[in-house]
Amino acid sequence: MAFKATVLTLYPEMFPGHLGAALAGRALERGDWSVEAVQIRDFAIDKHRSVDDTPSGGGAGMVLKPDVLARAIDSVGADTRPRLLMSPRGRPLTQERVRKIAGGEGVVIVCGRFEGVDQRVIDARNLEEVSIGDYILSGGEPAALTLLDAVVRILPGVMGNQLSGVHESFEAGLLEHPHYTRPQVFEGREIPAVLTSGDHAAVEKWRLAEAVKLTAERRPDLLSADEDQPVRK
Repeated sequence: MAFKATVLTLYPEMFPGHLGAALAGRALERGDWSVEAVQIRDFAIDKHRSVDDTPSGGGAGMVLKPDVLARAIDSVGADTRPRLLMSPRGRPLTQERVRKIAGGEGVVIVCGRFEGVDQRVIDARNLEEVSIGDYILSGGEPAALTLLDAVVRILPGVMGNQLSGVHESFEAGLLEHPHYTRPQVFEGREIPAVLTSGDHAAVEKWRLAEAVKLTAERRPDLLSADEDQPVRK
């Protein structure tokens, strides 16, 4: 069964975006995965097709209306796909979560706008809030594209070499080791000798050591505190 993504958005023209090109685009053409963008505004019932209103209690900005969004979500139908709301207050997206999503039949993604989404529809429709980082975007669409990019690339058959997805940052709880390619010398800098030695065991040992070193320097939170070993998730 092909992976099916349904995205609820006020800007359906943003999809598939960059996912219509390169490997993801070719997989889309083959039918390995699909994406449907649903216009939330189509579910507004007043003459102005309003999708937002002022926040209760006062404050700046507008809030996405629960009744309109609920109708949009309900139009998707009932299935077992997770329902995600892209939100800066959500749980951080991890490679582990990406793999779980990729292993399912698909995903329903709600793209917020304005100041946020009425909490009642989040609760009533069991939306799981997901964040792609500690920063604010203009809306949930770029975040949704990022999540889908991470998922689609590891779907079966999308990457030409499946090993490309195994030896990457976060797959083993570590950042990825440095990479090199020809020429042998670039601006006075040489490829580490071990990588051209032909000793595969030595190469793997070097790569692991470099990965641990980089992780300790840049993301020590990924290492266990007592043994300085990668945390397996």
